[in-house]
Amino acid sequence: MLNQLKKLFQSLQESSPKQEIDFNTALAALLVEVMRADGKLQQSEFDKIAELLKTRCELPEPQVSALIMQAQQLVEQAVDMYSFAKQVNNHTSDIERIEVIELLWHVAYADGELDSHEDYIIRKIAGLFYVAHADFIAAKLRAQPK
Repeated sequence: MLNQLKKLFQSLQESSPKQEIDFNTALAALLVEVMRADGKLQQSEFDKIAELLKTRCELPEPQVSALIMQAQQLVEQAVDMYSFAKQVNNHTSDIERIEVIELLWHVAYADGELDSHEDYIIRKIAGLFYVAHADFIAAKLRAQPK
């Protein structure tokens, strides 16, 4: 019976190879994760994600829409955010990761209110990015609507 279980696990691993995602997809997935955190998918948050990806990643509109749709699918299938955070960590400096945290805050504030679930998700991502608490708070303050 143990051999049968081993064969089953091996076949599952072979049939579903881990797909490596690129930086833009990982960033989009983290932005989508914040958008979904409060359980409400607001158009203002979706628009903010599209704007951020267009300006920060210098992507054309059709590519941005496709990227957001792909990110939404990945987030729905993901067990955690580690693979997305790892990809961002591998391609950014400490300062750039703080800038990404600020982008996440912009998405959280896009609907005019900050939900505790959004705060929690961004705090968790900041931990995965090894961002110091002072930098986390500074990014939050910079992103607050004036």
